[in-house]
Amino acid sequence: MAVLPRRAVFRRAAAARGATPQIVAANIDTVFLCDAVDGNLSLRHLERFLALAWQSGASPVVLITKADTISPAVVSEAVRAVKSVAGPVPVVVVSSTTGQGVSDVAPYMVHGRTVALLGLSGAGKSTLVNLLAGAEILATGAVRRDGSGRHTTSHRELVLLAGGGLLIDTPGMRALSVVGARDGVEVAFDDVEVLAEGCPYADCTHAGEPGCAVTAALSDGRLEPSRVESWLRLRAEPASAEPELARFQVAERKRRKAAKIADRRAART
Repeated sequence: MAVLPRRAVFRRAAAARGATPQIVAANIDTVFLCDAVDGNLSLRHLERFLALAWQSGASPVVLITKADTISPAVVSEAVRAVKSVAGPVPVVVVSSTTGQGVSDVAPYMVHGRTVALLGLSGAGKSTLVNLLAGAEILATGAVRRDGSGRHTTSHRELVLLAGGGLLIDTPGMRALSVVGARDGVEVAFDDVEVLAEGCPYADCTHAGEPGCAVTAALSDGRLEPSRVESWLRLRAEPASAEPELARFQVAERKRRKAAKIADRRAART
């Protein structure tokens, strides 16, 4: 028996300066970001989840859960809103009651692959795990009228699926800091980052400077003001001074750079 080296690690950065970041899940391939359509669907919160998911090294997938509780029109609007911030990230509508969307998430849960479920309390993570496992493995709880769930899952639970895949259920997380997730923020806001590269000044604050590409995109409707405000806010969060996390981030940047170079070389052959 041996302890596997960590590769993809989802870390919940501590908001308090000097506090140790919490490792939520490690050695994961995919992160299911669960958001209940009947709850308080927050795009700003989802952006933080996406940034941390990209920073982890795993691939995010957004699951809009509890689709059977709301009209199809409301579900369609939720999908449209989520896609406006998720970019190329797959968005899947699921229902643990009707089984909707199960076939769409099945390809991520094959032998040798590990999926972590993350989201707010009441997003239906534990109920979904039970459905996918085909048994009542995890306890589930009711949701209050305001859409907030009880913290039924108070610890992380690793579930082995019949096909050999692994699921990790995690406690609901509301407060999310992106301290130390600079690379993840850049990927999560790739649409804004690409535009910002067209600004004539390297130190552009994107607050109305002449020739600012981000300001131009706001003026012609290509970007929503709330999207840019969120991008600026998350970019401003300080880098982590925690040594282990800093070393991990450097290693991850080197790995991603090497992967991009390899992909470019393969494309030329």
